[in-house]
Amino acid sequence: MRRDLEEQITQIASRFVDARRTATVLTDYPGALPDGLSDAYAVQDAAIALSAGEIVGWKVGRINPPIGDVDRLAGPIFASVAASADDPVEMPVFAGGFAAAEAEYLLRIGTAPDPAKRHYTLAEATALIDAVHVGIEIASSPFGGINDLGAGVTISDFGNNNGLVIGPAIADWRSIDVLDWPVELMINETPIGTGKASTMLDGPFGAARFLFELMAERAIALAPGQWISSGAVTGVHPVVVGDRVVARFDSRLSVACMIKAAG
Repeated sequence: MRRDLEEQITQIASRFVDARRTATVLTDYPGALPDGLSDAYAVQDAAIALSAGEIVGWKVGRINPPIGDVDRLAGPIFASVAASADDPVEMPVFAGGFAAAEAEYLLRIGTAPDPAKRHYTLAEATALIDAVHVGIEIASSPFGGINDLGAGVTISDFGNNNGLVIGPAIADWRSIDVLDWPVELMINETPIGTGKASTMLDGPFGAARFLFELMAERAIALAPGQWISSGAVTGVHPVVVGDRVVARFDSRLSVACMIKAAG
């Protein structure tokens, strides 16, 4: 990689990390747009190296339309909190930047993937999961245009993640078809979006397979207990400070949060 490109990657990563630490809005992308997914992940890697805190999981999102044969992206999750519909937690977003909430199935890694294994079947990936919960991903970035300039920009700022709300566990997930559960997201008691995981590419466990293969390629080790936020079931729904978000899964399980300003 050319030295000027390395400097550009470091500069972009540093600007994003500083903006997140200080809750400062970025009105423009802080550098040249990433030239392909490899450069985007290089920015993400540099930002991870500059960030304090433990990575508690990884978000997986969709690239639509795909770039070549790649139809998903990933980013680190640094904050997670348990919640229920009866006890919503406060989740921060970057006011003036980008802020959204997504109803998602959360998969917990039970067995660390082999870091040398580059290809998984769906069954092999599923076998490494030891729990499935309902949840809400908080998608937020200091840069308001993060989802408007292509997948590379989204990847470069932690995949546009700013936290995870972990709801109740699905006790019998291996024996029932959770992918056909109707999922609904509400904001301030108003229904905003509905969907089913069965319509999402190859589903939540396909998201796990994608992540395991991508992390092997990036030489990033995954650990038992880390979460996989497997993709927005009902869509990406903008939120503002003060909103109450509730995600309902088949009218059986619910999880909620309140939106507050970061910083």
